[in-house]
Amino acid sequence: MNIESKRMQKDSTRFALKSDVLANYTDNNGDYIFQIGSNITTQLKSKDLKKIYFFIGNYNLIRSQNQDFQNSWFFHFRYNQKISELFRLEAFIQNQNNKLLTITSRNLIGAGIRLKMISTETTKAYFGNAYMYEIEKIDVTNELFYNHRNSSYLSINQSFKKTRLDLTGTVYFQPLYQQISNHRILCQLKAELPITEIISLSALYNYFYSSFSPTAENDRSSNLSFGFTFTM
Repeated sequence: MNIESKRMQKDSTRFALKSDVLANYTDNNGDYIFQIGSNITTQLKSKDLKKIYFFIGNYNLIRSQNQDFQNSWFFHFRYNQKISELFRLEAFIQNQNNKLLTITSRNLIGAGIRLKMISTETTKAYFGNAYMYEIEKIDVTNELFYNHRNSSYLSINQSFKKTRLDLTGTVYFQPLYQQISNHRILCQLKAELPITEIISLSALYNYFYSSFSPTAENDRSSNLSFGFTFTM
């Protein structure tokens, strides 16, 4: 999960919330597809605006007959402490499950730094680095892995005043400390275009690659989605 695309760049707003829900059912001569997707992102800042409490949760299911094409959920809680205009400290916990990937369950806890490299009215760029302790489960082999992993990312947010279009691009690199060849790469591009003060059109592209897979040479997935985002 790319946390950068979920952050709320509202410097003086203490509380913010985004949520969207999608449900769809199609039946053609007894062959049906049922789809449900829900997301919630909320952020709370302290009175001095130096502490941020940040939560993300989502659930996605696509089912046809007795087969699931997608069945996943994700929960993430993060604490951010501003030290200076450049430097921030962060700590986080996460639970992630996807029944259709090789690694079906992933739990982690971590902490690190976040640097605000560029900060203008229309452009923001961040670099982050963190240590993560993770527990991963593979249902096929019933194996558990306990890993010490590094997570580095570069994120750029660009706003266009005339069109009000907002773009966020992020690249993550997450290798094991003892074996860099065992790593993950996540690339994401997100676009939001407000149509009212509350509702925005949104598009999201994700690409995920993992060099470690006990059942194949590697593990990769990509996803392109369009929808609406509700902001409070």
